[in-house]
Amino acid sequence: MSTTAETRRVALVEDDDDLRASTAQVLTLAGFAVEGFAAAAPALAAIDAEWPGIVVSDVRMPHMSGTELFRTLHECDPELPVILVTGHGDVTMAVDALKAGAWDFLTKPFDPQALVAAADRAATARALALDNRRLRAAAQEDEASGLVGQSPAIRRLREMIPTLANTDIDLFIEGETGTGKELLARLIHRAGKRSRHRFVTVSCAALPEALEDELFAMAGEASIASATRGTLFLDDIDQASRRLQARLTPLVEDRVLRSPGAREPLPLDLRVIATGGVGDGELAEKVAPGLFYRLAALRLRMPPLRERREDVPALFAHLAGSAASRLRMPLPVMTAAVREHLSSHDWPGNVRELAHFAERFVLGLIEPAYAVQPAAEGDTLPQRLDAFERETIIAAVVAANGEIGAAIRRLGIPRKTFYYKVHKHGIDLPGLRKGSAGRG
Repeated sequence: MSTTAETRRVALVEDDDDLRASTAQVLTLAGFAVEGFAAAAPALAAIDAEWPGIVVSDVRMPHMSGTELFRTLHECDPELPVILVTGHGDVTMAVDALKAGAWDFLTKPFDPQALVAAADRAATARALALDNRRLRAAAQEDEASGLVGQSPAIRRLREMIPTLANTDIDLFIEGETGTGKELLARLIHRAGKRSRHRFVTVSCAALPEALEDELFAMAGEASIASATRGTLFLDDIDQASRRLQARLTPLVEDRVLRSPGAREPLPLDLRVIATGGVGDGELAEKVAPGLFYRLAALRLRMPPLRERREDVPALFAHLAGSAASRLRMPLPVMTAAVREHLSSHDWPGNVRELAHFAERFVLGLIEPAYAVQPAAEGDTLPQRLDAFERETIIAAVVAANGEIGAAIRRLGIPRKTFYYKVHKHGIDLPGLRKGSAGRG
């Protein structure tokens, strides 16, 4: 299972300098970034609810023990995985901490590979917990929060919106299908002086010739005239018929509407924003030159998702939150398989495809392929079994609509074993129950 670089951080709390150094070396060689602490107090000062990694702590330490450290951290963030390292005489104490929510414990002398395996599982659980935390936060955000993402291209577009909104220059937004070209056009319209007037959309690719006369009429809700003082949005202009392009060209050049049977042309105060595919050669072939070069006074490009993969998690969280709000459904808990799909899929349908995936996620209609995380190449048999066990427990709770008793009966295990495994695998049980309730 994959984890992010931020969740592969370890706060290592150990008062023995030599043991702390050797343990740090084991974890560093396994790909973790280790921050060492000689006592609990400085560790507490550095770790808060936003700490993105995990904690590994010795139990017996002066002033504050590892179990006291765990309980303090647990009060601050119950989802923070804490692995305790104990001597044989402290096993009972460690088991009590495990029941209270500690992630795992190892007895000295421990096998370095056992530590790495426990840390790997904890880091994976931490990554999922943080993703679900962001997912829940996104559900509470305003749906009209604009362009989501922190990739350089999206940041630049976001920064340009206020300037573009208060100019009347025509715009041409190019990009692949589903990248969000219309969203950008609407955000520019809403941010400027024309926001008090209409944003009229003409779907050039799907406009029947029979409706063209209605579009070019001197009045009417479907007429271009209704966009005066507002914005005329010409979607997919590169797919417009030659006849439609010929009628749009004088409109765009002169800002007057000429209609058969009308005595005088109608002057229009319009801002025109058009969209089309990517590629100068193709655009030049598909759009009449007089129309294209007038519209393309300023060209913007919406990048496809494969060029801004770092935006996918935040965008998915935003879309899932919006879908949950729109459908009046609770937000489900993200599984490791869904998280892996988000990071590995190329999203050829771009934001539109991601939005459909987010909606299916909220509805509980994710394909079976995403229901259980496939074993990563190189995972050991215990790691594969842990992954299967974790997803089986989650699936049982979801199938039981959050009813723990029913989930335990489905699994056929004792209640104590159930809660032990929930803690062991870092399952966010309160969030899972909330997300599952009422879905049946």
